[in-house]
Amino acid sequence: MKAKKLVGIVGMCMAGLMALSACQKADATNTPSETKTFKIGINQLAEHPALDAVRTGFEDELKKLGVDAQIEYKNAQGDVTNSTTISQKFASDGEDLIFAIATISAQSAQQATDSIPVLFSAVTDPVGAELVESWEHPGKNVSGTSDASPVEKQIALFKQIKPEIKRVGILFNTSEPNSAAQIEQATQAAEKIGIEIVTVGVNSINDLPQAIDVLTAKVEGIYTITDNMVASSINLVAETATKKGLITIGAEEAHVAGGMLMTDGLSYEALGRQTAQMAKRILVDKEDISAMSVETLQNTNKIVNTNTMNALQLKQDNTAFAGAEFVE
Repeated sequence: MKAKKLVGIVGMCMAGLMALSACQKADATNTPSETKTFKIGINQLAEHPALDAVRTGFEDELKKLGVDAQIEYKNAQGDVTNSTTISQKFASDGEDLIFAIATISAQSAQQATDSIPVLFSAVTDPVGAELVESWEHPGKNVSGTSDASPVEKQIALFKQIKPEIKRVGILFNTSEPNSAAQIEQATQAAEKIGIEIVTVGVNSINDLPQAIDVLTAKVEGIYTITDNMVASSINLVAETATKKGLITIGAEEAHVAGGMLMTDGLSYEALGRQTAQMAKRILVDKEDISAMSVETLQNTNKIVNTNTMNALQLKQDNTAFAGAEFVE
């Protein structure tokens, strides 16, 4: 009897082990063996330091976050038709997400799809550009990060550096929706401190050299907004203005790297990283993009170009430069 009971117990144990093994095999079959690779199409309007920094920050942060992404990067070379074609291809290819860098790229992506999530960056006024219903509640398949600059803080730098300054010039692309909003903000900020804003608009990059000469002859300072066409020729703007002894303030740090005197502005690389964090929430965490608020960077960096500072015969102990990072 004891032998029979022992055989029975052993048989029950063996059956239990077999059942457990079968469950484990079933679980292994139902569990993905590898992480999903997401397809991301990047539509960048043009090639210049600020937009390049956004893309670099975005890609680097995705890797840091462990998001496995197959990225297809396309540059529209500043052409609206190219941007539209790129977005349409991404939509037809069924990308998991489209990352649009600059307003025109974002608008083309929005028009190309109403189902694929579209994240934008380097867009100053997403509501005015009709990309979202509101900053807090985008409402559809589009959201992202804004590069809205602290315009009032930046305009104030002119008076801090040169208290007697009266006229400041702004170059802008007449086809860039962001530019109109920034000019309005700059004009309002300037009026409060006794500065007149003088503007010159262009509709082609070929018109910029003449426009720069015309504007620099009328003013004592130049303020470069986050206008993509102007940013692509920032070296020419800075060089011409500095030769004429003008105070130059840029809306962001890439302008200073291009020769403008200083900025108290945002980092476009950080903006790209912040957008990548939103991408992870959409792709991996499965958040609904229509409920994701448009985000901005809270911190700004004060940066001074020492070569331009010396060319303008300014001193490093100028109160406007307090707390700044000095670069060449």
